[in-house]
Amino acid sequence: MPPNNQSSRRLDLNHIKQQVQEHVRRGGAVSEDYFEGNFLGLPETGEHVDVVVLPLPYELTTSYGQGTGQGPAACIASSGHVELFDAELGVDLPASLNIYTAPEWNGEGGSLAEQLDNISSYLRPWYQGDCFPVVLGGEHGILPPLVHAASHHPLVDGELHRLTIVQIDAHADLRPELDGEAYSHACAAGRSLDLGVGRLLQVGIRAYSKEEAEIIENDERITTFFARDTQSPTSGHESWKAWLSELSTLEGPVHLTIDIDGLDGSLVPATGTPVPGGLSYWQAIETIQAVFNAPKAVVISADVNEIVAHDGSPLTEFTAAMLATKAIVSHTKARREGRWAAQGTQAGKNRDVESSTFFTTKIGNA
Repeated sequence: MPPNNQSSRRLDLNHIKQQVQEHVRRGGAVSEDYFEGNFLGLPETGEHVDVVVLPLPYELTTSYGQGTGQGPAACIASSGHVELFDAELGVDLPASLNIYTAPEWNGEGGSLAEQLDNISSYLRPWYQGDCFPVVLGGEHGILPPLVHAASHHPLVDGELHRLTIVQIDAHADLRPELDGEAYSHACAAGRSLDLGVGRLLQVGIRAYSKEEAEIIENDERITTFFARDTQSPTSGHESWKAWLSELSTLEGPVHLTIDIDGLDGSLVPATGTPVPGGLSYWQAIETIQAVFNAPKAVVISADVNEIVAHDGSPLTEFTAAMLATKAIVSHTKARREGRWAAQGTQAGKNRDVESSTFFTTKIGNA
């Protein structure tokens, strides 16, 4: 898609790297052991991988603001400003874990279907159950190929009805198509359900079509907490407590997908489609904690998507880095408390990649 008139204000990634380096030089929050290009600037030790950060700069179907292709790199650069200490853990990250930042997705594919297959091939080696994947997007169109990759996780084992998706988002993403494209970012949750996902829990939703409202009403797999309820000045507290209570009932494998436009637009002004009236930062944090604390659930992966860098204010990508960091913290806590255990043998950093033709076949036969 051609860039819109926001492109001139989009953040120069070299500039953000210079900011981080200057912050380090002045003795800021970034450690003097900062490793450029690694999430949180953390060093990697050996071949063992406990948590893998997967930069996925996919941008093909965005329909308003552009720039998500630069989002993962900007988020990683901004993560160098995030404090490593978290009160939930009581220690600094990496908290004895090896957090590995993988090389970013290569963007190959001559068609949308080929790119979706390439994304699935990129992600699948990290769904062997031996580590925890955190995916940085990229537009929300990454979700269907991520779900296809997640189908190979031992706890899912090809039975996607076992998988629950928890979605923070301003948009329902349940459209059958947008501008003639069924795999648009505006259709990501709908296509994931079509693949066989068993349950979808949504929060922050405040921008959706009449058709999507009917789908939410009629599809028993979908539970939606609308922002008009959770953010209501008069009754929002009760609705929010009901949301957290719903999360406590989660069972089985779960994927957490965070479209950052689910937060209020004042917190993420550069995201592709910022919408007022969204979640506060602390509501997003409470959601992450509640998902990982659900006693009968195992969170197998998380993604933070629709990240867009913006010159003049790093707030959007820094907020995204904070949310991704909280997912890693909550995963680490789940490990400690026995709610996550490795499945199978540790496969290390260098993993075999199998080429997928799933979407090429599916879309070609549609």
